[in-house]
Amino acid sequence: MCGVVHETPLTHSRTFSEMIGSSVFLKLENLQRTGAFKIRGAFNKVAQMAKHGDVGEVVTASAGNHAQGVAQAARMFGAACTVFMPEGAPDAKVQATTGYGATVVKTGRNYDEAFAAAITYANQRKAPFLHAFDDPYVIAGQGTIALEMLEQNPDLDTLVVPVGGGGLISGIAVAAKHKNPKIRIIGVQPERSNSGFLSWASGYKQVIANPSSRADGLNVKMMGQLPFEIIRKAVDTFVTVSEEEIERTMCLLLERSKMLVEGAGATALAALLAERVPRIGKNIGVIVSGGNVDLTVMSEVTHGFVPQALVNP
Repeated sequence: MCGVVHETPLTHSRTFSEMIGSSVFLKLENLQRTGAFKIRGAFNKVAQMAKHGDVGEVVTASAGNHAQGVAQAARMFGAACTVFMPEGAPDAKVQATTGYGATVVKTGRNYDEAFAAAITYANQRKAPFLHAFDDPYVIAGQGTIALEMLEQNPDLDTLVVPVGGGGLISGIAVAAKHKNPKIRIIGVQPERSNSGFLSWASGYKQVIANPSSRADGLNVKMMGQLPFEIIRKAVDTFVTVSEEEIERTMCLLLERSKMLVEGAGATALAALLAERVPRIGKNIGVIVSGGNVDLTVMSEVTHGFVPQALVNP
C-alpha cells in the first residue's frame, strides 16, 4: 500500500510512560489519511475487488471512519460510493465522507440499523457491500499497522488495541504474532459497548442491545464472526474502560501531547492510565486509532476537566 497510506509515527511518550511506569509508544493513526486507520482495510478490499473486474459502485455502512476510508478508496478506483451512517454520526465524519465524493444516507439509531439498511440497498442495486470489519481483506489491511510498529520498534512486547467490530485487533493480532509469537495483544472496549469483551470472556458471540459509548466508532452490537474466531485464539487479555476514563484520556492527549483524538482513539490508552491492564510490559505499543471528532463534542468532553501540572510530552 505504498503511496496510498501514510506510515504513521510511532512516538514515545515520556508523560504517559512516567504515569504507568513502562515505556509507552503511541501509534498515531489519527495522522493517517482520512484521519483514521480505516483507509488501510478499505483500500485493500477495493483493490482486491478491482482485480476481478470494474468496480462501478460500492456500498457500506459505518459510524464514520470506515465511511471515509471506503469513500477515498472508491474515488481512487473511479467507483461510486454510497454510505449508510447512523443518524447520530458526528457531523465532522459525515462532511468528510461527502468531501471524498460519497453519497451519505443517514438512517438508524446505531451502526447495526444503518448496516441493515445498507444491505437492503446493496441487494436492490446489485452492488457489492464492503463490510467494515468482518472481511479477510479488510482485516489484512488493518494488520499492516502491526507490521509497521514492529519495524519501527522491534522491542515492543505488548500491543493495546481499541475494539469495536474486531477487524482492527484481528489484523493486528495475526500480523504481530506472525512476527513475534510471544508478543501480548490486549483488547479494550468501553463498558457501554462491550460485546467483544463479553464474547472473548464467554467463548460465545454476545449481543448487547444498545451500545452507547462516547467512543462512537466502537458502538457495535456484536462483533464479526471472523474477528471473533481470530480473537479467541490470538488475543491474550481483554478489558473494558468507563466513559469517564475515555473522556479524561481524550483531554490528557490534548493537554499533554497536543493531539486531538476521538473517543475510540483514546480508548486503548485509557486502559493503561486507569490501570485496567494486568502484567504491563516494558515496551507497550498503543493504537491511537483516529482523530475525527467534532469540536462541539470535544468542548463537552473538556468541560470540567481539571488540567494537571504540566509535564513535557
